[in-house]
Amino acid sequence: MVNPCDSSIGTPPPFFNYPIVKQMNLKKKAGLISALLLACVIALPTFAQEKKRMQTFGVAFYNLENLFDTINNNGKYDHEFSPEGKNRWDGRKYNIKLNNLGYAISQMTTKTTPMGPAIIGVSEIENITVLEDLVKVDAIKDWNLQIIHHDSPDLRGVDVGMLYNPRFFKPINVTNHTLTTIRFKTRDQMCVTGLLGGCRVGVIVNHWPSRRGGSEKSSASREAAAALTRHIADSLLSVDPNMGIIVMGDLNDDPHNKSCAVVLGALKNAGKVKPGGFFNPFWEKLDKGIGSYVYRGSWDLFDQIIINYNLLKGVNGLQYRSAEVLNKEFLKESDGQYKGYPHRTFSGGVWTGGYSDHFPTEIFLTKEIK
Repeated sequence: MVNPCDSSIGTPPPFFNYPIVKQMNLKKKAGLISALLLACVIALPTFAQEKKRMQTFGVAFYNLENLFDTINNNGKYDHEFSPEGKNRWDGRKYNIKLNNLGYAISQMTTKTTPMGPAIIGVSEIENITVLEDLVKVDAIKDWNLQIIHHDSPDLRGVDVGMLYNPRFFKPINVTNHTLTTIRFKTRDQMCVTGLLGGCRVGVIVNHWPSRRGGSEKSSASREAAAALTRHIADSLLSVDPNMGIIVMGDLNDDPHNKSCAVVLGALKNAGKVKPGGFFNPFWEKLDKGIGSYVYRGSWDLFDQIIINYNLLKGVNGLQYRSAEVLNKEFLKESDGQYKGYPHRTFSGGVWTGGYSDHFPTEIFLTKEIK
């Protein structure tokens, strides 16, 4: 549409045709001028304020629930996930598990993230081989997901890792941090720094110590893990105060527990977060009864993605938009006493051919396209 207020227009539009205007009386001319002036007033804001164009990036976390291959290469600790072990873990079950997880990841798409998450942190993986097999699954192979992995000292042989889409995320550096303040071996914390949409971020992937022995008795171990996470984050910010920090993982604690709320300092109220601090968008989710893991009929939200002040306020160009627990219907038990619970791989020692005992979680970050 031609803007009638634009003085750069060379040829007048049809309704400016001189012979027609000449035949009008003064009253009609005045009416036409008034209409044109009104058109100018209406049109000016449209031309003066162009709508911002935004790009969205998904950042997800998924506990893959014992993604083991079929080879017994960790002695007694992974014997159960071998053809001779109690789970009778063979190639057929392994491939069903891979295809299920691949399909679940393929469904992590939205209108603004049609290629799925830019980053997917994962836990409970045996080695890099299972991730190499996972990214080749038909449902996601066209995404060309890349892998970052490190063998942890965990006795069961499970690690954390990262899948990422190279279209959106460019890794720069990877460091792995061992929790040395406890008396048993657990998963290392993986810190990946890189460019997400061209903005510098640090992603710390975690799987904190379990609640074995009870949540209170084991709490000190997770508090030690939280202190390590906070130390890693503070070290990153000392180098680049504007860096966006993302803490993700199966924390084996809920947002309100001491490890998350006090030691890490991840707050429920975004308005109270100060520079250097953290915001936990999943605290409010749990308050509404939304969880990612269920134990003895009670929902927990162990699978969290926590962001720092810089991402909350858009300091480095990326800004937090929303968070979701991806509790889609196909990931749930459809009937029976566990209806609505995560459809896991084994239940009561019986193979059920499901996905995971955890739901994935995801946050969305936006960046203005200039």
